Amino acid sequence: MAEEHRSGCPINLSLEVFGDKWSLIVIRDMMFGNRRHFNELLAKSDERIASNVLADRLQRLVDLGMITRAPDPSHKQKVIYSLAEPAIQLVPVLAHLGAWGIRHLPASRELSVRAELLERGGPAFWDRFMDELREQHLGIARPEGQPSAFGELRAAYEAELARG
Repeated sequence: MAEEHRSGCPINLSLEVFGDKWSLIVIRDMMFGNRRHFNELLAKSDERIASNVLADRLQRLVDLGMITRAPDPSHKQKVIYSLAEPAIQLVPVLAHLGAWGIRHLPASRELSVRAELLERGGPAFWDRFMDELREQHLGIARPEGQPSAFGELRAAYEAELARG
C-alpha cells in the first residue's frame, strides 16, 4: 500500500520526512559526531533524547532509506547505523540551517564553530565533507590527497572547547 502524503509539494514531502523534533538531530549526530551505535547516539545527545524516541526515529529513518542498519563486525550483539546517500546530501541543508541559527537564535559559541566553518567553506567544503561521509558510511573511497573535512570540523570544535 502506497504511503499517503498531504500534498506533492517538495517542501511538504521533505517535512514529512524531517519535520519531527528528532530526525535531523539523529542525522546531525551521525554526520558531525560520527555516532554510529544506539548507545552513542543516546548517551552523547546534548538534547537528551529518550531511548524509546531514539529507537523509533532510527527505525523510521531506516524505513525511509535515510540510514541503514547492519550487524557490527566488531561486536556480535551490536548494530551499526550508517548514513545513506540521501542523508549525506543534507550537508548543504544543515550548513544553511546552522548559519541561519547563528544569525537569528542564541546559539552557544562552542556549538556554533562547526556551523561557521561550514558556512565559510561553502559548497567546495561541503563536497569534501560529503565525500568523506561517503567513505565512512558507504565505503566509497574519497579522492586521494583530499584533506579531512571531518578533521577540520572536529579540530575547530575542540579548539573552541579548549578556549572555554
